[in-house]
Amino acid sequence: MADLLPIAGLLPMAGPPPTADLLPMAGPPPTADPLATPAASPSRSGGSPPALRVEGLRKRYEDGFTAVAGLDLEIPDGAFFGLLGPNGAGKTTLIGSVCNIVRPSAGTLSVFGHDHRSRQARRLLGLAAQDINVDRFLSIRQILVYHAGYHGIGRKAATRRADELLALFRLDDKADVRAYELSGGMQRRLVLARALMHRPRLLILDEPTAGVDVELRSEIWRVVKGLNAAGTTVLLTTHYLEEAETLCDEIALLRAGRIVDRGSAASLRERYAARNISEVYDRVIKAEEVTP
Repeated sequence: MADLLPIAGLLPMAGPPPTADLLPMAGPPPTADPLATPAASPSRSGGSPPALRVEGLRKRYEDGFTAVAGLDLEIPDGAFFGLLGPNGAGKTTLIGSVCNIVRPSAGTLSVFGHDHRSRQARRLLGLAAQDINVDRFLSIRQILVYHAGYHGIGRKAATRRADELLALFRLDDKADVRAYELSGGMQRRLVLARALMHRPRLLILDEPTAGVDVELRSEIWRVVKGLNAAGTTVLLTTHYLEEAETLCDEIALLRAGRIVDRGSAASLRERYAARNISEVYDRVIKAEEVTP
């Protein structure tokens, strides 16, 4: 447990948010289009630091297991980036390190040029975790409004923002329903809506469509593609390889705590003479398995 850090800013708060009616520094007024990016993406014209930079990241747990072994990664501002790998490859540890949930053994991480442990980085990050980690006895609206308090958004502004997201995810008719009464698909949308309450510039999606039906997957990707088109950087982990191939500008293949290859879907297919990313994935993973 010593390796786990407080996850302030990522989970709903237990009480009401601050009374000051403040807006997060990272975003526009709550009346703006909910798909709008929290800030322009200057790097598309070569101006700003990358959305995420990871250098020499290592994580060795107390039992001796090395989850991440000297990983380097850079994700440009405005990208839709996919991170693929088998269970145990280090994806969750990497995400936990970026979000300051896991304490790295070595390495540096920055979010839009800010140290990942800083308040500025926390304001720029939004995490939709694979687990449905919400207070089951709060209503949808309460969960969203309380979460906004972590980012200095007052109750009035937070309620407006929550209503925008409830409409965006077609949950407005369930606003006052407690989380435990929701279907699994509705809970999945709630987790994503919560991650967007403070208008993050980097949205991390950890298996966002795990266990959901095809219709809901399409609905989630409709929203996420709109966010990315408006300038939000997206980091996606998924076991649905066809999703990564269709959605992502660039894909990194992760195994045993290190990146073994990366590139666009087209360049990876060409490199491995493969018809699709599924074939690329199989060939890379199998090649790594037989490498001494």
